[in-house]
Amino acid sequence: MRRPDARPLYMQVEAILKERIVSGAWVSGQALPAEPELAADLGVSAGTLRRALAELERRHLIERRQGRGTYVAQQTSERALGQFFRVRNLAGNPVEPETLITRVVTAPASEEDVECLHLSPGAEVHRIDRSRIFEGEPRIVERITLPAALFPGLSLPLAPEQLGTEIYVHYRYRHGIIVVRADEKLSATPASEEDAAVLGCAVGTPLLLIERVTFDAAGRAVELRVSRLDTRAHRYAVEIV
Repeated sequence: MRRPDARPLYMQVEAILKERIVSGAWVSGQALPAEPELAADLGVSAGTLRRALAELERRHLIERRQGRGTYVAQQTSERALGQFFRVRNLAGNPVEPETLITRVVTAPASEEDVECLHLSPGAEVHRIDRSRIFEGEPRIVERITLPAALFPGLSLPLAPEQLGTEIYVHYRYRHGIIVVRADEKLSATPASEEDAAVLGCAVGTPLLLIERVTFDAAGRAVELRVSRLDTRAHRYAVEIV
């Protein structure tokens, strides 16, 4: 394999393999060729290939099954929750949210949208308003903003229906967007009248504000998510290792 740039060889191999997944040349659940075959195809050593595969596994793009080989990872609600949903109850246990979508509109991008999602001024975005429900009670109010160009024909069920799967699963199988990482900022904010009406708390109750920009496997900013979490019975928990 030729070296088109100065990146380490394993990073070049990782980029090639990632492109095969992103482009759909390798589909979800498909087995990758055996490592000797794949290394020969790319013209690299087994060690270089394994390092590239390890990076793809770390990004949840592939999964290794003991004694069976390596496969393109299948996006499931359970996997998406485990990777991206950090809310726990006061006992420290994960919660299983239900989702209630209340509005989906398409509108011109705001200045914040343009900055966070790297859009051109005047670009259109989809805005999704929803709440997350734990044990029958709304506990998160959030707005999701998506570049309309990346999500053409976006269609989501509105109340009283539920989406049925985590929205990142919907991104992948309806729009070919594979979410791999997110950058978040946390701060506190008082509950507005609208927040209080949904969450059943007093106006001014401190809420945890979570501002997230999500990136896909191609490195594009694909989602701006602003969430407000009622922390009276739940916490945002991160494991640092």
